[in-house]
Amino acid sequence: MSGTAGFWIGARPLVLASGSAARRQMLETAGIPVLVKPVVLDEASIANRLAGNNTSARDIAAALAQAKGMEASSQWRNDIVLAADQTLEFKGHLGMKPASVAEAHDQLAAMRGCTHQLHAAACLLRDGKVLWEGCATAELTMRFFSDHFLEIYLEQVGDRICKTVGAYEYEALGAHLFERVEGDQATILGLPLQLLLDAMRRLGLLLS
Repeated sequence: MSGTAGFWIGARPLVLASGSAARRQMLETAGIPVLVKPVVLDEASIANRLAGNNTSARDIAAALAQAKGMEASSQWRNDIVLAADQTLEFKGHLGMKPASVAEAHDQLAAMRGCTHQLHAAACLLRDGKVLWEGCATAELTMRFFSDHFLEIYLEQVGDRICKTVGAYEYEALGAHLFERVEGDQATILGLPLQLLLDAMRRLGLLLS
């Protein structure tokens, strides 16, 4: 458990069904006490099945967040559970975390000079019931970087590149990949923070 008292008026800490350090940091910075309890799901199988049914990348992000939330809520009854997920949309197609550095290379090479979208979805649950769900989108345009830059970038980031949707760490060296960004930092890092905070106030979890 971590976080600070003050704005948070929930009876117990928020259960975060995610192992994302970025999401945890955003919540803690907002003064929300967090109990980190990630759940394990076969996200790729769920996403591929939904994509095969022509489900949009935005709706897939929401479905993944809800699936995580349901699993966590079954384990942490009576607690408020927050689950979140993020998908990338490039030219109408779903992008997932690369399986290897080589795959990350191909993904970044294909996206350079182009625009893509990141969809960050989240939901709040208690006892298996969805109290709120929301999604925010950011639009990012990569600059047309050189092959040499891409090789150096991948060398610097290493295997961490396989842990991020889009094969970049925007909060770190990934910032060098872009020439234009439309959307807030929280959305890019995987959480629709402003929508979430507004929902928490309406649900009586935060001071309003």
